[in-house]
Amino acid sequence: MDARNHFLETSLDDLLHPGETGDGFAQLEALLERVARDVPAYRQILKEKAIDPATIRNPADFARLPLLDKANYIRRFGQDELVPGGDRGRCDFYAVSSGSTGEPTFWPRAAADEYPIATRFEQVFRDAFAAHEKRTLAVVCFALGTWVGGMFTTFCLRALAEKGYRIMIATPGNKPEEILRTVERLAPQFDQTVLLGYPPFLKEVIDAGIGQELDWGRCNIRLVLAGEVFSETWRDLVAERAGTKDILTFAASLYGTADAGVLAQETPLSVAIRRFLSGRPDIAMGIFGEARLPTLCQYDPASRYFEVVDGTLAFSGDNGVPLIRYHIADRGGIMAHEKMLRRLGDAGFSPQAAGVETFRRQPFVWVFGRANFTISYFGANIFPETVSLGLEQKDVHGFVTGKFVMQVKEGIEGKPAFTLAVEMAHNMAMESAIAERVADEVLAALRRLNSEFANYVPVELQRPIVTLFPQGHPEYFPVGVKHRYSR
Repeated sequence: MDARNHFLETSLDDLLHPGETGDGFAQLEALLERVARDVPAYRQILKEKAIDPATIRNPADFARLPLLDKANYIRRFGQDELVPGGDRGRCDFYAVSSGSTGEPTFWPRAAADEYPIATRFEQVFRDAFAAHEKRTLAVVCFALGTWVGGMFTTFCLRALAEKGYRIMIATPGNKPEEILRTVERLAPQFDQTVLLGYPPFLKEVIDAGIGQELDWGRCNIRLVLAGEVFSETWRDLVAERAGTKDILTFAASLYGTADAGVLAQETPLSVAIRRFLSGRPDIAMGIFGEARLPTLCQYDPASRYFEVVDGTLAFSGDNGVPLIRYHIADRGGIMAHEKMLRRLGDAGFSPQAAGVETFRRQPFVWVFGRANFTISYFGANIFPETVSLGLEQKDVHGFVTGKFVMQVKEGIEGKPAFTLAVEMAHNMAMESAIAERVADEVLAALRRLNSEFANYVPVELQRPIVTLFPQGHPEYFPVGVKHRYSR
């Protein structure tokens, strides 16, 4: 009740104020004290490491605490040992991870854990979508059932509606025909319609709507996205098909996990920055340390405290299972708000000139995604994001859905080959000319953006071997499951 009332009775500005005016360490100290006192598993960890939590007084001290992960913490202890008080009875719900890196994990959570996460949704729906003023239809297009996305998102949206936002929620899940039926029937009654789901799936829904002559422009479509990195070319393409030109507030990507809910979110400011950097790879390289463009978000350090450890992210935050220095293997980084704007200002970026008049003074976090979704070819790492760029070029994107599976296969004479299975758009013929165009565009993107690929891979073996598959092919593109872009 305390968590619920605090969320419902506190304005968004006041909820975010501690994280905009501080670095979050005071809240982190309080969390560490509670976890060290109340969570049996973490008490055991501290005992084994001979660490007295009272000696942790600053960020340097905090970095002495061990990194936690599923192997050394979640799978080692029983669920009762991982929750405060040693009794998961305070929880009432399981959030289940997708199992994309192995066996699915069941995370016990309580309603009280979701209200702080609902603040991330509130920031998107108020600051970007103005849902406190506009009648909004929110259509949950994540898979329903035990998986975290659909049920978790629905809870947070209902919390916003309870707080007074003008939101009505529909939950067709990841069934395109049900989503389109919902939009066609209900969207005309609202000022705007927000689709919430995985990027490639929502693109398929929008394309399917166009195929059924649904006028997306009349629906004033907005998107809330999660689960994958996408390019600014993709954002432009989908915005065009959805009939909107308000690109900074068209789509907001969430950075989240089943482990701890939503950790950070895109904002109009972070989108403007990312679009500025997408055309300036040298500046992006100086900030992010890689040529590929990551998802760039802002976060509340009073709610989720981020650290960078050897180029990967660790975070701490309260949940059904409170997590201290939890390492999730995402490559990325963080930067203070003032430092980011100062560096970008030196490069010629101005928020106001980019169309962002007001913004939150929150720090930035960026994430490239997990390294195990890449493939290695002659020692060069090939990232799904770069291949996606090739499929988003104007000579190709009308024929494909954007989904693909990349592999390295042995050739007839022992030479490896870089292969791509590509999903065709609905009712598109699988013509060899299209496969050749796809190969051309992907090769051009890789040579332009991946210096390892251009220099490590022999020129005669750089061109991908492209095979086209119909939409929903069971071997490469099964319907209803989270897609994997590499094998």
